[in-house]
Amino acid sequence: MSNPVYSTALTKVNDTFLPMIENQLVGNGLNMDQYAKQCVMNALSAINSALDAKQLTFADDQLDKSNVTTILLQIASLKLNAAASPREVFFTIRNVKTGKKENNRDVYKKVIEMGVEGDGNDAILSRFGRHVKEVRQYWLVREDDIFEYPSFNGLEMIPPRWTPKGKGPVVRVVYPVIRDNDIIDYYISEREEVAKNLVAHINNGMMNETFGICADRYNATAEQKKQITAKKSEYLKKAAELGLGALDDPDLLQWISPAWSEFHSRESMLIRKMRNNAVKKIPKDFGNAFVEMVHSEATDDGYTESRREIVENSNSQPIDVEFEARTIPMDNSDNSSELESPAQSTNKTEPASAVINNDAAPISSPGADGPLF
Repeated sequence: MSNPVYSTALTKVNDTFLPMIENQLVGNGLNMDQYAKQCVMNALSAINSALDAKQLTFADDQLDKSNVTTILLQIASLKLNAAASPREVFFTIRNVKTGKKENNRDVYKKVIEMGVEGDGNDAILSRFGRHVKEVRQYWLVREDDIFEYPSFNGLEMIPPRWTPKGKGPVVRVVYPVIRDNDIIDYYISEREEVAKNLVAHINNGMMNETFGICADRYNATAEQKKQITAKKSEYLKKAAELGLGALDDPDLLQWISPAWSEFHSRESMLIRKMRNNAVKKIPKDFGNAFVEMVHSEATDDGYTESRREIVENSNSQPIDVEFEARTIPMDNSDNSSELESPAQSTNKTEPASAVINNDAAPISSPGADGPLF
């Protein structure tokens, strides 16, 4: 008698998603190698842990599984390893509106979201950097360190000089990149530049804000929309003037996530953004249009925020469809004297194409927390 084969719920999930992802990659001209498969399995394990923390499972009715395939395609195409240390990618569970109501209350669903860490961007750079031979260890230059910027004499470059002292906050990140021709380039990102990322983050946080002018921005009148826009511009202007000082402004804190504002995580977030800004400057060659598209979706925060808004507000506005009657005269140039049957009436009425009367507010594209250069 053969022994029964036991499998865990996670194994069943792997067996469901892996063939699906491999088929889609092959359909886009990509081969799924063993490391890509391992990355997908590690991602599913990390997602399962994130679900466990929220007391959810893949089979839970509360979970919207529509974007799981998209996330796993990104993982497999870019070969991001959720089990790497430091980690290259992370997953979070968010509540989003479904656009439906029960007992006059909004119905929410749980949605899985993926974020690429600084080391994930480094892995993408090493794998897809154009003419990149090697990415050396990045420099974290602190406030009290001795640092000299690179200088140029025509095409000749004098490299930067850095003497670490180990004191003070990190004020810039430097990436030394060795090209195929053994020329070393230095990509530098400054702390002050992260202020633009912060303003974009605040703008995203104010996406659905009405400032008490009305209850819902989608039902706001034209005048109310003008007032909301003016108020938003006022706060964004204040944030731009304060720079990173906006992290301590009590009026702006309500639109800043704790990952930015809390003291225990603030410095890590600023370093991460500096690293991302430096890496985004470096040209990449993905060799496949599908992989390039996947990279844009995975690393462009503006795309993520736009998709989030679409998910939260889809099907929340009714669309009225009206049909107009149109009379089309028949050509009776032959002057036939024969009687026509009702089906051959000289005037026929047929429905015109549907006229869509969509009063839904257009979806705005929020500011992207992307390249600043």
